[in-house]
Amino acid sequence: MNSEKIEKMVEAAKLYHLMDFSQMEVAKKLGVSRPTVSKILQQAKEEGIVEIKIMDPSENCRMLGEELEERFGLKKAIVVSVPLYEENVVKQAIGKIAANYVNSIVKDGDTIGITWGTTMYQVALHLKHKSVRDVKIVQLKGGVSHSQNKTYASEALNLFEKAFDAMLYQLPLPAIVDHVVVKQAIDADRHIRKLLTLGKEANIAIYTVGVPQTESLLFQLGYFTEEDEKVISEHAVGDIASRFFDKDGHICNTDLNARTIGVELEDLKNKEQSILVAGGLKKVDGIRGAIKSKMSNVLITDANTAKILLNKET
Repeated sequence: MNSEKIEKMVEAAKLYHLMDFSQMEVAKKLGVSRPTVSKILQQAKEEGIVEIKIMDPSENCRMLGEELEERFGLKKAIVVSVPLYEENVVKQAIGKIAANYVNSIVKDGDTIGITWGTTMYQVALHLKHKSVRDVKIVQLKGGVSHSQNKTYASEALNLFEKAFDAMLYQLPLPAIVDHVVVKQAIDADRHIRKLLTLGKEANIAIYTVGVPQTESLLFQLGYFTEEDEKVISEHAVGDIASRFFDKDGHICNTDLNARTIGVELEDLKNKEQSILVAGGLKKVDGIRGAIKSKMSNVLITDANTAKILLNKET
């Protein structure tokens, strides 16, 4: 092929593919007919002058999920592409994907334990109705507080109940009490003990990880003393069900943990489906601590968070 013909192919290709000229506009520019431009562009592809690549975000997310599964020994990792990395956008995106996953796995006789908060509310909002029988929904941690801040505890529970025509078991208590003796008295009550046992034995648990910062919802509910906050800020990377843990997944404040009402972190390791729904830069360390310590065997997150998690392991 002579150099003049190659130059014409390159020029046509640049005008069409890089400068978004129409084939008619390219034809006028080169002084040829539109069918001739079409043939030139086709030949440019055949000769390898033009290579067309299609970047499929869903394919990239699938690969990220598979890498997370392999790296952290997860049963399942689902990664979603998020157009804008703002907190609310991330929560909505992962909430929708999590709802789809939950819908796909729920079957007759399941007991589903859920926590509360804005991420869990997004999961609940996106649930679709599924005809299953004898499903139980149980609250995994207390949600009563004196604060005016919404926890979305009852809203999320009610939406889960409707989605699966389930029996609902609420835990009408604070997440954290002031004194250990109060917690001990609560544990001694047979009705409360039945609810806590139901949460412990649930085969599916769905929850998020909190950020150990004063602006997070749990801190706004008035549960913590100054000493609690000091220990949390110095050692915690996150909390699940209001139980704060360090980078290795170990409880970092035993006194606070002894006053916490709800599922134990060790119990989450024994679930058939222990599903962590979380994303965003602030939650990376908490997510990492949860999956490295095997608290969670399913992770649903966004692509940016997935990449950061994988980079931290290399």
